[in-house]
Parts: sequence; structure tokens; C-alpha cells
Amino acid sequence: MTKPIVALVGRPNVGKSTLFNRIAGERIAIVEDLPGTTRDRLYADSDWTGAPFTLVDTGGIELVAGDPSGADARRGGEPLSVSSASFRREIREQAQIAIDEADVVVFLVDVKEGVTGGDQDVADVLRRSQKPVVLAVNKADNLTRGLAAVEFYELGLGDPVVISALHGLGVGDLLDEIVKNFPIREEEEDDDALKIAIIGRPNVGKSSLLNALLGQERTIVSDIPGTTRDAIDMRLSWEGEPVVLIDTAGIRRRGRIEQGVEKYSVMRALRAVQRADVVALVIDAAQGLTAQDAHVASYALDEWKGIILVVNKWDLVEKDSNTMNEYTRSLQTGLKFIDYVPMIFISALTRQRVQKVIPLARHVQSQRSMRIPTAALNKLVQDAAVKHRAPGKTGKLLRIYYASQVEIQPPTFMFFVNDVELVHFSYRRYLENQIRRAFPFEGTPIKLLFRNRSEREK
Repeated sequence: MTKPIVALVGRPNVGKSTLFNRIAGERIAIVEDLPGTTRDRLYADSDWTGAPFTLVDTGGIELVAGDPSGADARRGGEPLSVSSASFRREIREQAQIAIDEADVVVFLVDVKEGVTGGDQDVADVLRRSQKPVVLAVNKADNLTRGLAAVEFYELGLGDPVVISALHGLGVGDLLDEIVKNFPIREEEEDDDALKIAIIGRPNVGKSSLLNALLGQERTIVSDIPGTTRDAIDMRLSWEGEPVVLIDTAGIRRRGRIEQGVEKYSVMRALRAVQRADVVALVIDAAQGLTAQDAHVASYALDEWKGIILVVNKWDLVEKDSNTMNEYTRSLQTGLKFIDYVPMIFISALTRQRVQKVIPLARHVQSQRSMRIPTAALNKLVQDAAVKHRAPGKTGKLLRIYYASQVEIQPPTFMFFVNDVELVHFSYRRYLENQIRRAFPFEGTPIKLLFRNRSEREK
């Protein structure tokens, strides 16, 4: 299920990263009392009163040329030489991009500085949009500053919500307003089509793979990274069964995502991953595995999606009889956190083995939908406990009374134990490995949940 996207926008140093951390519940974004600290866009899944959403922290507008109007044009107390026209243009562009991609825009302003020319330009763009906007007046740490927020009514964006992101004041009221503005989503189409999202770094051949699978040039193919900006759905029939292919813009490691349109194209890709059943992670065989590839894989893993590794441009690799095996071992080592994921070596350009990509994704989807009989699962768990005694704490040993599979897609297992506090992460991993040894669940993450068994149940 896709979640609403909430984008935090505003000038540099108004407290976007601090608010992001406050809502996300942890210090994810770097917070520093200097304009322009946030160079990249961060994402966090959160929820409020049972309403889940994806929160996006945006970098402040970079000043490329000199607004002489005080705080807008200063970094560390020194004036920047920028042109007011360039500044106004960039601030409008970022606001427009946020409007296009977010479901709700939170426009953050600084009560200490009052209404600035940059604030007025963003407000002008937001007023003309059809997207819901929540105006948040930050740094109102006392009553006097709260009263000063009245001047922000002149932005024409409705009632301002007065907050202090640093101290948490008013943040609950802000979240109430955000949730009120979530769009009413129609039920997503619940058909039998297998949805495959094609993801990866820019320029690894995602669009070329899509074209090869479709058998026709349906998307633009270019050597220039970032050609694909939107997530594109293509429906087809594969051996008589419906399949939806979702092409996405290239995803870069967070620190490498550039300002502007490309950052928001990552939003589209993340939304595509949420909608997918199986993610085809495309890797450039000529370049080999990179840290960015592992980071992209983590997006799919975070959403508990099935994953296949598609090693593209295999035609460019000099090979001997051991090359594929060596490459496979290298990938399994570099992606050891998803060593259960199958891989296929293809060339989208020459169509080598391309016809095997969708069948492999279908196999992974069948693994995501597999159920283990309760009796077989408990026999497996009992044998695992005999082979390796569960760790204890202060003389108390972990006891697993029984287990059952409670969900599919992803396969989810509930273990009823005497004390969940005794479940060490290493033993959790051991149990997962024992399950996979008997039932591979190839290409899909599995969830292990633990619950205390009540005295009455005992």
C-alpha cells in the first residue's frame, strides 16, 4: 500500500531537519545551526493516530547569487554575493517540485525572522496550487513569540500552527492538521497481476530492460543518467498471466542525490517500490557492485518486498568458465544481508536471458506466498532448539512454546515464548537460517515476531 508523502519545505535554517527528527522519532537528519546544512533529502516512515505516511526532509534553497536582505543571504554571519532574481527563481522551483510530488506540503517559517521575501514567493506558488498546505511557524519557544506569529496570516495560507520543533511544543497539533489533509485514497486495484518494479542506480539499463521485456521501444533510452523521471506502469500478458512492469527513475545513495527534480524522482521510485510485489534490482556488470547498489537494495528490504538481482550489460564482461560463479560469490558477499536473493545475468542490449527475468520474479512471488504447515514448523523449531540452546539472562533461559505462520507476502512467523526480552538478535538470525534451510523462501525477506505467552495460556 502506498503511503501519503509529506514534504517539509522552507528557507534554509528555519528548522526543517529538527522538525523531521522530532516527527520521525530519532535523529536521522544532521542538525546544525548553519543555513544549508541539509544537502540531501531524507525519508522516514511515520504515523500519527493510526495514519501512516512518508515524511521527506528537503534541503533549504541554495543561494547561487546575492539577496542583500539579511538572513536570507547569510551563512555563518557573512553576506553571500547572489542575485535576488536567481534566489527568487530557485525558491519558486523547489516549492513547485514539492507541490508536484507531495500529498501534503508543510511550509515552515521562522518566527524570529518574521515574513521574508523568500517566504512570500513560496506562499505565492503554494496559494495557486491544488495541494493542501499546512503553515508551521517554528521557533516559538515562548508566549511572546507565539503572539508574533500573527503576522504570518499575511501569507494567505490559513491559520498558522505555532510550534517549537526543538522542544516539541505544538508538534502534535501540527500532525493533527497534516493528517486532516491526507487525500482520501481509493482502494488500490486488487487484481492478480504480478507487479514488478525495476529499480537501480542511474544509467544501469533499467529502461533498456523494460524495452527488451516489452519487445518494443516504449520508453526513452539514453546514455545520459536520469533520463527517466517518472514511474511508468506497463501492463502485459506473460505466458497467459497478467504482469505490470513499473519503470522508475534511478536512485542514488542519499549523499549523491542532487538538488531539484532528481531528488523528487526518488520519491516516485520509493512509491513504486511500495506498490510492487517484487523488485528487480538492476546492477551494471561492467562497473560491478557498488555501495549505492546495496543502498538501493535496502529500500526494497525496508518495504519487505521480494527481490531479484538483474546483472545487466553482461556482454561487456570478459568471461571464462568461472566468471559467472566468481561474480555470484562476489555479489553474495557484498549483499550478505540479502544472500537469499536469486540473480540472473543478462544483456538488455542483446536480449541475452532477458526472457528469464519475469519467470524468476514469478518464482520469488510464489515463495512470498508460501505457507509452512504448523506441525512442520514446530518440528523444525524443536529440532533447532535441541541443536542450539537458546541464550539466557541472569539464570533465566528462553523457552519457545510453539510457533505458527500468521501471514504471507512477506512470510511472517509468530513465536510464543516465556520472555521476549530473552530473544537475542543472534538467536533470531539462527532461527531464520534454520527456517530457510528447510524452506528457502528464495528472494523474499521473512518476518519473525515474538510474543509472551500468558500464564493462563501456559
